[in-house]
Amino acid sequence: MAWPTESGSRPQNIRRLAPLYSLRMSSLVARFVLLTALVYSPAFAQAPPPPEPPKVWTGSFNAGLALTSGNSDTSTVNAGYEIIYDRQARNRVKSDGLFLRGKTDGELTTQRTVLNARDEYRFHKRAFFFGQTQYLRDQFKEIQYLVAPTGGIGMHLADSPQTKMSVDTGLGGVWEKNTDRELESSGAFSYSEKFVHQLTATTTLTESLSGLHRLDDFENALFQAGVGLGAGITTHTQLKVEVLNIYKTRPPSPAIEKNDVAVILAIVYKN
Repeated sequence: MAWPTESGSRPQNIRRLAPLYSLRMSSLVARFVLLTALVYSPAFAQAPPPPEPPKVWTGSFNAGLALTSGNSDTSTVNAGYEIIYDRQARNRVKSDGLFLRGKTDGELTTQRTVLNARDEYRFHKRAFFFGQTQYLRDQFKEIQYLVAPTGGIGMHLADSPQTKMSVDTGLGGVWEKNTDRELESSGAFSYSEKFVHQLTATTTLTESLSGLHRLDDFENALFQAGVGLGAGITTHTQLKVEVLNIYKTRPPSPAIEKNDVAVILAIVYKN
């Protein structure tokens, strides 16, 4: 049986509409391809925000309070700071300080102030010259004040965003005033080592060791060491636990202990 051939018949309508339908489909496909290309083209894609310029001034401030009760009542307060001026050039200036004060059963047992100022000049990718001044006041070591300006050379053994480690050594002088004694001065030999490692995105391990020897009596030395662990609380705050040890080989009096250890628990704010 043959299909009718009149103009309104179904086969003729299909044959007539097929080219038009094909043209419309091709147009829709072309528009879809063009729109997809525009959306995903780098020229039309949203550009990522430019990186923030490095900060010239950075710093942190910390404070803590520890209280215990029972057989003995103890209270310890601590406060500290660190300020760094770095223009991402050769020079880098840093200052830091720490204050400790502790009481046991109402009697003062710890009172110490430590201040440091340091300027580094990098003359090589990993090597630098430095000049620094250290200040120490420790009532229970009978050190009214100890001032030691030194300068020398150092090296960055590791310098990556995750791990930083440096060592240095220098020469200078030391002035020390002890309770009921005359001011003593001498040439000085110094050295130090610092290590910082980012364990996770929010956890940092720090370690440091320094020594200061008198040149007129090399065995008369002052050592300072510390190990700390910081865990992020918010973007700008961190909880830090640190153990600090200060050791003087020859205290002003035989009754004074050579070694003092302090455990610090503090909240740190970083800008």
